Amino acid sequence: MVGMLLGSLVGGAISDKYGKRPLLLVSAFVHALCGIVPAVLPQPIVFLAIRCLTAFSCGCINICVFSLAVEWTLPAARLWPPAFLSFCFSLGTMGAALLAWLSPTWTHLHLTVGLPQLVCLPLYLSLPESPRWLLLKKKTDVLERYRGNSEVGGAKACLNIQEPRGFLNPYIFKICGVTYLSCFFSPCSAAISLTYYGICLNIGSFGVGVYTAQFFSGLTEAPCLLVPLIRLGRRLISILALFLSGTACGLSFLLSRYNCEPILVMSLALLGKLCILAACFISILYSIELFPTVVRQRCISLVSLSFRIGSLTTTLLPSSPNGGISLAAMVVYSSGPIVGCGLCLLLPETCGVPLPDSLEDCDRRSESHPAGMDGLWRTR
Repeated sequence: MVGMLLGSLVGGAISDKYGKRPLLLVSAFVHALCGIVPAVLPQPIVFLAIRCLTAFSCGCINICVFSLAVEWTLPAARLWPPAFLSFCFSLGTMGAALLAWLSPTWTHLHLTVGLPQLVCLPLYLSLPESPRWLLLKKKTDVLERYRGNSEVGGAKACLNIQEPRGFLNPYIFKICGVTYLSCFFSPCSAAISLTYYGICLNIGSFGVGVYTAQFFSGLTEAPCLLVPLIRLGRRLISILALFLSGTACGLSFLLSRYNCEPILVMSLALLGKLCILAACFISILYSIELFPTVVRQRCISLVSLSFRIGSLTTTLLPSSPNGGISLAAMVVYSSGPIVGCGLCLLLPETCGVPLPDSLEDCDRRSESHPAGMDGLWRTR
């Protein structure tokens, strides 16, 4: 968790300076290599250091892949890439349970997870750079090459962007609406993380076998691929997902206190996990759509940092004497999403709105959509 926090802390600044593609390539290589090393060097201190480095690269990968996927997608279909990436995450969760069950030792598990990553590394070389970052850095030759190689009309439309104006300096950043949006969005992200990792880390506390629970934990996340079919807008979907998650988690933890059927308790908890995952990837898309290109990665890094602080806090919550989930943890896991509902009410709707490249774009958006927090853009 510390490694992912550090990756979230510096990943945005690195990608803003050197680009998302180089950071993604380096992080993918480090992540694959770190999957092999623990099987060769199983010393405890080395293992902890490698896990921290693995998580650091994972945090950088998360920052890059979601932004690249969204920037190369038309506004009408912008919800599909985060949903598909989250669906692949659920497949990996199910696969991890199967591999762990089949592996005789944890060193074999590391090899079976790490070796395929090394084999797949050349595939990353085909990934393009962010078109908006290229335009900001005046790399028009690369951008024109992408435009010339784009046979699909949708890809050409995504590259049809104007040169952004009004580059941000630190003084403007402190007083414009970006700061206010970050202050409201970051606690919401931390609340999502608390509940999600609270369920993940306590999956063995529901009275079901850990391998079975882990497999179904991934299986219940798969329906998140259907979320883009719900045409309700970012804000309303986030509110509904957070409310359902908090309600399901609260009922699950309440029933577990009265020794109800483990299957029922786990089912409610996994329903809450599905809803919180939907809120999670929508929050990532939300943060990409809210912030202008000139500071987008830094703002996403700040939101991701809040998410990692929430996940780190999860590991510090006390357990009950019988090894289950304590009452304090139950209250935190179920109340966090409800608090997030209230914070979402203060955010603007970004569905179908073009990605802002500069502060001027944010001003134009606030003039067109004055409701909610959009009015804060006028404070600068």
